[in-house]
Formats: sequence, structure tokens, C-alpha cells
Amino acid sequence: MVSTPQVTWQLSGFGDEIDDDPAIQIAVLQALGANHIEVRSAWGTNIVDLSDEQLQALAALLAEKEMKVSAIASPIGKVDVSLPVEHEVERLRRAVNAAKVLDAKYIRIFSFYYGESVQVESIRDDVMERMRALADVAEEAGVILLHENEKDIFGDTPDRVLDIIETVNSPALKVAWDAANFVQVGVKPFDEGYAKLRPHLEYLQVKDALFSNGHVTPAGEGDGDLLKTVEALKSDGYVGFASLEPHLAGAHGLGGFSGPTAFGIAARAFAKVTAEAGVQTA
Repeated sequence: MVSTPQVTWQLSGFGDEIDDDPAIQIAVLQALGANHIEVRSAWGTNIVDLSDEQLQALAALLAEKEMKVSAIASPIGKVDVSLPVEHEVERLRRAVNAAKVLDAKYIRIFSFYYGESVQVESIRDDVMERMRALADVAEEAGVILLHENEKDIFGDTPDRVLDIIETVNSPALKVAWDAANFVQVGVKPFDEGYAKLRPHLEYLQVKDALFSNGHVTPAGEGDGDLLKTVEALKSDGYVGFASLEPHLAGAHGLGGFSGPTAFGIAARAFAKVTAEAGVQTA
């Protein structure tokens, strides 16, 4: 009998989906077996708006609890593409500062909204100009930007995500894979996106969704091909982060929300998927 090599991924999660208080965020994540946290907000304030004093306090709390940061979940690129290039460049500089203070390598970003009456192809050049400018900042700072596919932005489908990555062509711009968001734009994630994006896939965001109504579900309970994707990533040698972003209790002003109980449900659902695939998380 041939034994399969043990694969371990680093488990993380969006702390502010649990609670506004980072102390509670950390406690719940650690109880679920995670040693990392993805920071989108703390004390009800977005990461790019935290003061230097708040960032230092957060860094001290994380150090005290021996919790590391997997990524800065910034809102960069979640604005209309008509805003000046410098608007998001300046906000990214604040996210980079947060990444430095919290010792994070990755910063999550998006690729710009556009008006309902605007054809997506018409904004391509503006998007590429902005993404190139953001990549320049990241290259200079020594961090890696993770583009998250999301509905209503330019990079919502695998083809357009690939277009961004190949056009910008920067070592500082990689892919954060979000199966639920692909489902919500009518894409079958694994069949239509995995082979195209796997060479650039650097980070896994964990949530699932249903084609029928777009509702977000725990991992493995929707149409996002989570098990097939985890199995393929394991086979491909992926050893990065898997970050829980359950979105199970609707949204608040800073993004999706779950609360401690629903977050635990999401974590256990993903644990079932990884166990079936033969992947450990730590």
C-alpha cells in the first residue's frame, strides 16, 4: 500500500465576520484551530482607516496571542473605475503600511466597479492602467497583491481575471480564488476557471454558493466545486492559505458577516471537505 504524503495548509479567516473586537476574533479563530487571521477591519474600522495607534495596538494584541496575519483584506479596487488612478494608489499605500506593521505578505484587492449602463469591455484600458499602478506600489513595497474575483467588478470571470494577470504581468499580482463569487456570476468554478488560473493562484478564500439563487453556503454545500478544487490543489502541490470568509449572516457596512456560531459552522464544513481530500489545516 502506497502512503499519500501528508499535506498541510495554513487555516485563516476574516476576523471581522466573527465580531468587531479583534480579541474575540482571535479567540474564535484559535478555538477553530487557526493560527492566522485575515484582517479586514478591527473595532468597526476598515484596515485602511485605522490610525497608527490602532495598528500598533492590533499588532501588540496579535503578538500577545501568538496570532499571525495571513493577509490584509483591503477594499482597494472596490470603487468606481471613473475615480482618478491616484485615489486607490493612495489607499493602497495605507494598506501597505498596515501590512508592514502587522507583518503580512499579502494584500487583497479588486478590479473596479462600473456603472450599470457601461459596457464592461469599454473600461478595460482604465482598469489595466489602475491595476498596473497598484502593482507598481506593491513591487516597490515588497508585498503581493491578491486579486479577488467578485461580481460587478471587471475581473468577475476567469477570462477577465486572466486578462488582468497577463496584461499587468507583475510578480506582485496574483490570484485569490473565490468559488462562491464565480458561482454568483454564473461560472462553474473548477470546470471553467481552474486550469486557466491555477498557474497564478496564490491564495484560497473559502465560501460556497448556489447557482439557483446566488445564496452563500458553507463549503461543500453549494455549486462551487470545493471538494474537486481542494483535491486538485493538493495534487498540484498547493501549500498556502485557506481563508474562511463564510458570509452566512448577510452583510454589515464593512463586508460579509457571520457571527461566532455561523463562523464555526463554516469552519466545520470546510474541515469536512479537507478531510475528504486528505488535507490537514493548521
